[in-house]
Amino acid sequence: MKSKAFDKKFDENKADIIDDLDLSTLRRPNQKQKRVNVDFPVWVIDSLDKEASRVGVTRQSIIKLWLVERLEELALTRRST
Repeated sequence: MKSKAFDKKFDENKADIIDDLDLSTLRRPNQKQKRVNVDFPVWVIDSLDKEASRVGVTRQSIIKLWLVERLEELALTRRST
């Protein structure tokens, strides 16, 4: 399908365009994974495990969530100053 035909189909909202996309090559920017190892004291691991269990997620998920939240807070703070 030519881009003009695709754009027209999208603009006119005639049909779902998802079938016209090749999702096998889909990439999210800045989402490439890289493994890191971090050593924590036992009390930190225990606290992380308790909170992860309370929320119903894995230890890794709670670490990722908290790190992302903190980095977003820092970015907002830096933008406002």
